[in-house]
Amino acid sequence: MSKKTVLTGITTTGTPHIGNYLGAIKPAIQASEDERYDSFFFLADYHALIKCHDPERVARSSQEIAATWLALGLDTDKATFYRQSDIPEIPELTWILTCMTSKGLMNRAHAYKASVDANRDTGKQDLDDGVTMGLFSYPILMSADILMFNADIIPVGKDQVQHIEMARDVAGRFNHTYQNLFKLPEAQVDEETQLIPGLDGRKMSKSYDNTIPLFCSSDELRKLINQIVTDTRAPGEPKDPDNSTLFRLYSCFANEADAAAMRQRYLEGIAWGDAKRELFEFLDSQLSAPRARYHELMGDLGEVEAVLQKGAEKARARSMPLLDQVRVAAGIRPLNYVPAQQSEQVQEKKEKSAEEIARAEEGRRRAILMQLKRYFDRVEAADDKAAEAALILEEKAAEVATLKKKAKQKAENELELLTEEFAQYTR
Repeated sequence: MSKKTVLTGITTTGTPHIGNYLGAIKPAIQASEDERYDSFFFLADYHALIKCHDPERVARSSQEIAATWLALGLDTDKATFYRQSDIPEIPELTWILTCMTSKGLMNRAHAYKASVDANRDTGKQDLDDGVTMGLFSYPILMSADILMFNADIIPVGKDQVQHIEMARDVAGRFNHTYQNLFKLPEAQVDEETQLIPGLDGRKMSKSYDNTIPLFCSSDELRKLINQIVTDTRAPGEPKDPDNSTLFRLYSCFANEADAAAMRQRYLEGIAWGDAKRELFEFLDSQLSAPRARYHELMGDLGEVEAVLQKGAEKARARSMPLLDQVRVAAGIRPLNYVPAQQSEQVQEKKEKSAEEIARAEEGRRRAILMQLKRYFDRVEAADDKAAEAALILEEKAAEVATLKKKAKQKAENELELLTEEFAQYTR
């Protein structure tokens, strides 16, 4: 049974935080160990350009994200880990797919509609104000990311499901118009993924500025944990662990037994100060080893670059052959290109012509032999067949010597056939 391809993109616009790790990185790395799947992970640096025009931030984020995934144990021998911009086939495929995609489909994209609605709500006459073509058409780039490797499964949040449906639409239109080259991908939404709370209790997000950087220093980690919002319950008063950001973060890292023990302490009235200290010490111990590895990698970015180049080589072993097929299917071909089917038809025609020529030659031979029947009758009637055959050949050769042009050619053909037929007597 062939492996299914799972593809995940990571946008390079920020520093990885604990929410990224728990919600995406950790489950993705665990899934990449499953031998039933062929996992592809890429730094989506072209996507970063859609909203972020700070080159230093994009470049720094690429470094940090690559180092983070490696520090957390991604096995690049099992998974393909690459940078989107190292695969030139992706932007080329994006253009080909752009020419297959209706504007109406892009008009329905959530991000574009949200920008239009925001402009309308603020009373702007130009509803496309601030909308770049990157924002408008980035679902096509996302489609190219997916279809370039004929990915079967795309793990996404609910807000990204529409883009997978768009990728299916684009693939279907290409397949119908040109050639059936693309699989129709399936979105994988993990309903079990829990919301990772930030410092203020809301979802941990750069948008809310409530994140805890995954590999910040111990001092900064302690400082950020101390900022986590709690209620006013005093020490000794039972605390609700299910509504506590402190407990929820603890339980995301802890095993079942440790989480159960900590839950009991909350019910027994642990002080918030003690709860924060416990969380800091636990997270710091959990993150210390990968943090050290992360800083090693950030200090030797040549090693990280080498890993990405190795991943690009693996990825292009898949992307180049497929793009060749896509280009040919769309008509982007060498001038002397002959389609395989047409080539087979030409070969079949040649073989058929050879058979026809052979049949025609055999018919011509039989016709000439019929005209020479009197010579064969003479040989059959003679007592010395060999002598008679030799005599006939002499007579025919003498006749040939007296003729010119077409008559001579006809006589030469007859002499050739007689020589072949009488060979049995004259050897």
